Amino acid sequence: TIRGLRILHRLRVLSEGLVFQFQEKYQKQRLTVYRDIKSPRKERKKEFMEKRLFTSESVTEGHPDKICDAISDAILDALLEQDPMSRVACETCTTTGYVMVMGEITSNAHIDFQQVVRDTVREIGYDRAKYGFDADTCAVVTAIDKQSTDIAMGVDKALEAKENNMSDEEIDAIGAGDQGMMFGYACNETDNYMPLSLELAHLLLSELALVRKEGQLMNYLRPDSKSQVTIEYGDNGKPKRIHTIVISTQHDDFIKPANETPEAQLKADEAMVEWIRKDIMDILLPRVKAKLPKRVQSFFDKDLILFVNPTGKFVIGGPHGDTGLTGRKII
Repeated sequence: TIRGLRILHRLRVLSEGLVFQFQEKYQKQRLTVYRDIKSPRKERKKEFMEKRLFTSESVTEGHPDKICDAISDAILDALLEQDPMSRVACETCTTTGYVMVMGEITSNAHIDFQQVVRDTVREIGYDRAKYGFDADTCAVVTAIDKQSTDIAMGVDKALEAKENNMSDEEIDAIGAGDQGMMFGYACNETDNYMPLSLELAHLLLSELALVRKEGQLMNYLRPDSKSQVTIEYGDNGKPKRIHTIVISTQHDDFIKPANETPEAQLKADEAMVEWIRKDIMDILLPRVKAKLPKRVQSFFDKDLILFVNPTGKFVIGGPHGDTGLTGRKII
C-alpha cells in the first residue's frame, strides 16, 4: 500500500542518517588518534608491530607414540639385518599393558617379534609394574601378513632393475607399494639446518632422558616427557631470544600427603611440582646451556617464561596414561 511505502521510505532515510552520523564520528576519532601520534612513521610502525613467535615441540622415547615408533623401527632393523631385501610395512599401537604389532611383511628373515618388542620397551625404561607398563609382563600381540599380491606387482620388478636387466623406460614404469607426502626446508638457525626452536626442544628432552638414565640426579623421573620451545624473532627475521619453555615430565609420586583430605593431597602435589621446577632450573637448564654456542646461550634471558608440569602432577604416563600409535610424532 501507499502508506506502507511511505513508512519504508522514512525508515530508509532514518537509517542512512544514522550510518552517516556513525561514519562522521568514526572519521573524527581516527583523525584524533593520528593527530595525537606525533612520532615519525617508522616509530609508529615499530610501536604497533606484534611479536613474531615460532613454537616447536618434542617428546621423549617414553611417550606412547614414540614407543610405537621405536618398536616398528626395531622390527625393521631386525628384518633388514637378516634380509636386506625385506619389504616391511609395520605399524604398532599400545595401551596399558598391551602392545599390538600389525602390518604386511615379505621377508626371508625369521625374527622373534615378542623378544624385539620387549627388548625395545625395556631399553626405553618401562621395566617395572608401578609404571603401569612393564616390558616383562605386557601382552604382545602380532597380526602380520605378507604383502598383497596386487600391491607386490608394482614393485616385484625392482629386483630386475637392480640386476641391470631393465631398460630406463621399464624402470620409470615401476610403481610403489605405498607413498607418503612430506615437506620441509633447511634453515641456517642451527648447525644441522633445523629451526632453533626444534633443536632446543629435542636437546632439552635428550638431556632429561640422560639425567634419568644416569640415576644420580632427579631420580624420581619416569620415561614419558614432552617439551615446547617458543622463539621470539627480531625485525631482521632472525632468532632474538627464547620466549617460553614448557616441560612436562612424568615422575614418581615422591611426596605423600600428610593425611587423606583433598587439601593435603593438593598441597603434596604442588610441592612435587615446585621441587621438579627447581631441579629443571638448577640441573637441566645449565646442562643444556653448556652444550649450546655462546650466541644461543645469551637467548636465555631474565624474561624467559618457564612452565614445568603446568597441569599439575604427572605420575600416570606412557601407555598407561594414553594410547600410542606409530607415525604421530614425525617432526
